[in-house]
Amino acid sequence: MNIFTSELIGTFFLIILGNGVVANVVLNKTKGNNSGWIVITFGWAMAVFVGVFVSSKASGAHLNPAVTAALAYLGKIETATIPQYLGGQLLGAMLGQLGVWAAYRQHFIETDDTVAKLAVFSTVPAIRNAGHNLVTEAIGTFILILSVLFIIAPFNSLGALDALPVAFIVLAIGLSLGGPTGYAINPARDLGPRIMHALLPIGKKGSSDWSYSWIPVVGPLIGALLAAIVFQQLS
Repeated sequence: MNIFTSELIGTFFLIILGNGVVANVVLNKTKGNNSGWIVITFGWAMAVFVGVFVSSKASGAHLNPAVTAALAYLGKIETATIPQYLGGQLLGAMLGQLGVWAAYRQHFIETDDTVAKLAVFSTVPAIRNAGHNLVTEAIGTFILILSVLFIIAPFNSLGALDALPVAFIVLAIGLSLGGPTGYAINPARDLGPRIMHALLPIGKKGSSDWSYSWIPVVGPLIGALLAAIVFQQLS
């Protein structure tokens, strides 16, 4: 596989499993309805594991523009490959979300809560405050990227099995820092599904909340670049 295809497939798995668990918890009449935050965070961790594992060999399994930005800043990928990474990530996220919608279509119909429906697609802050929400996303992504940079360093790397510690990091971030914003920590993870929310015939879906959409994009990129700078100073 080339970089674009690898990132598309990996991000597809990431989103269909990650937002799939959100749908299972928040939509009405599912087997997992109201099973709680622990189920969501664990499901997202497993989604990360699968996505990273299946795409690590071909592209390094970025699956996240924040990862790509950090590695580009550090000179660990060629500039010419950046569009392939970003394009694969965004399209993979959109296709993964299409799969979630198809699987849970009946349950979207049975759910009247428009905020819950949007939460299946993209992040929604618990307390809406642009400055604090931006900082929260930057902090969560800083932890993710700095940890990933140490994991993939030659003296630590386990190859494809790096997917396991990365999954544990995402689990930890979700449990510890996910409460304020829903821990997007990945621009493609939020933007791709949000676009699908706007496009798909969900029915009584409400707003796609575009006024908030820049925060899960800008916040993770800030956190990623700060992590890259710190890693550069430490290594």
